[in-house]
Amino acid sequence: MGRSTYLLFLGAAIWGFAFVAQRVAMNYMGPFTFNGVRFALGTLSLLPFLKSAGMGKSPSSGPLILPGVLAGTAIFLGVTFQQFGLLYTTAGKAGFITGLYVLLVPILGLLWKEPTGALVWLGALLATGGLYLLSMTSSLRMGKGDLLVLISAFFWALQIHIIGRFAPALNPIKLALVEFTTVAVLSLGAALLLESPHPSAVLRGWLPVLYAGVFSAGVAYTIQVVAQREAPPASAAIIMSTESIFAALGGWLLLHETLTAREIAGAVLMLLGSVLARINPVRGAQQVR
Repeated sequence: MGRSTYLLFLGAAIWGFAFVAQRVAMNYMGPFTFNGVRFALGTLSLLPFLKSAGMGKSPSSGPLILPGVLAGTAIFLGVTFQQFGLLYTTAGKAGFITGLYVLLVPILGLLWKEPTGALVWLGALLATGGLYLLSMTSSLRMGKGDLLVLISAFFWALQIHIIGRFAPALNPIKLALVEFTTVAVLSLGAALLLESPHPSAVLRGWLPVLYAGVFSAGVAYTIQVVAQREAPPASAAIIMSTESIFAALGGWLLLHETLTAREIAGAVLMLLGSVLARINPVRGAQQVR
């Protein structure tokens, strides 16, 4: 496993523990307010790195604004649908449905004629089965919350493809900065229009907001951009889907939840799927066009 694999696993771990922060933060503020403050903090956390990123003389060969805004808009739609979906469905079902981006990524890749190897497909199927065992505790009846989270999965898959398409040619810090700024502006604008944000609410929920902003947004999404300069989108999606395993671990450590034998089996399947996706990537797929 190369550097990109380890970075993607680290990002998945941060996102997994962020599920705990997301649930707790909703006790203090609305979804748009939470996401707006979260990604504003993510933007601020990148500012110290701008000098080292070479703002004066960029090594990138293309413009940053368009890909950054596209990826940021996809994130905004993904986090919005997911956050609202969590109001109406269980965390287990939301984790499984969100993880369907594992299969949506190679499907979208077919539309753009991007190569996807047999082991990637096998890994995606194993990871999806693992997500089912790990997360599903009730029937697959599609309720309001389930539908909202399913829509969010499409936007996660789209964001992965956008990053895979542009990241190899662009500075990752600058690209992430445009991404986060886009999400923060859209979310805070929606909060002002549709919610009643108040600084006291943010202060009461400062700990989950701080984790979700600095680590889940600022650190993890930047890790994704850096890693996808080398990893193809389908393989990256499978590795990042292991965030459900880390979400279960976070629930055990912080919420005193336990894993059943079925959930442990699901975790094993997901790990196997992510390893398979990295054994023999398709020739030429390391650099998405």
